[in-house]
Amino acid sequence: MRIHLQGEKVILRDIRAEDIDTIYYWKYEAEDREHLNWNGPYKPLDPYTREEYRALPRHQESLALVGTDAPRTELMIEIDGELKGSVGRYWVSEETNWCEIGIVIYDSRYWQNGYGREAFRMWIDYLFTHMDTVRLGIGTWSGNERMIKLAAHMGMVEEARVRKARIVRGEYYDAIKMGILREEWESGNKTFE
Repeated sequence: MRIHLQGEKVILRDIRAEDIDTIYYWKYEAEDREHLNWNGPYKPLDPYTREEYRALPRHQESLALVGTDAPRTELMIEIDGELKGSVGRYWVSEETNWCEIGIVIYDSRYWQNGYGREAFRMWIDYLFTHMDTVRLGIGTWSGNERMIKLAAHMGMVEEARVRKARIVRGEYYDAIKMGILREEWESGNKTFE
């Protein structure tokens, strides 16, 4: 089953092979690469050629999920017919079914006007619908005010803060965990604004 979730402003959809070249462009070639200052891992990019980047296991794993019933680890954000970002998840602990989620919109012209908010809301809703998990959360750094604000809009609350535990571009920041429980999402996700 292919995933294609239609919102008012964005579409969340499965990755396509040609998307890998677009992601490479935004990471390595685009003039507008401001998103790299906010999206992890907050260190210089590994120097891949386009061919090496296409062959990365994470891309092949995402492509292999397309057409299956398995919950996705990432979906592409499409705006106005073009790939503009992605949402993703990764395991902190498979034993406790604990995963963290994230979002990146590559094109900074779409950082306003609710595109990210709609995409992240759709992603959280998709994951709570398709995964047996009691909690979804984010891990970020205290200087990433944009992500903290987005998480708060989704109803996430700060669950932990470790002072001066993250180094971002050579400076120390607090490490922050925010999260929302399934029952909080199901009872309030339509009202988070």
